[in-house]
Amino acid sequence: MDTVTIDGRTYRFDRAAREDVPTLVALLRDDVLGAGCEKSQVAPYDAAFALVDADPAHHLLAMRREDGQVVGTLQATVLPGLSRGGATRLLIEAVRVDRSERGSGLGSAMFEWAHAWGRARGATLAQLTTDTSRTDAQRFYERLGYEATHTGMKRPI
Repeated sequence: MDTVTIDGRTYRFDRAAREDVPTLVALLRDDVLGAGCEKSQVAPYDAAFALVDADPAHHLLAMRREDGQVVGTLQATVLPGLSRGGATRLLIEAVRVDRSERGSGLGSAMFEWAHAWGRARGATLAQLTTDTSRTDAQRFYERLGYEATHTGMKRPI
């Protein structure tokens, strides 16, 4: 897998493995929103991981420091579609960077990797959603060139 060096530290872009799931869940829970909506039991995440990992349209990233510690994650999904002339989209979800690494450039490197991964699979457009209360995340995404062009809506089913 690819690596990147930032300020003398090397990070590795790995496909997440089953044993990474508890650490990935901890990253997802490490904020006010995540603490309220993510579960403490790992079993549901194990089942979800198996489905994501088995589908080649998905890549669950485990960003590792040189010491092997997972310090970032995102899920990249390639979605073929009819709109925009049959464009394939790259959907980026569940982006998290460990508190100790925020502001280091690691998040930008993760997005560069995700965009390349999507392009290699035919994606011509990247999209993501973020909670409206995540203003810091929104500023970060805007710095990467993302624009708030649509209103996203969700509902339980």
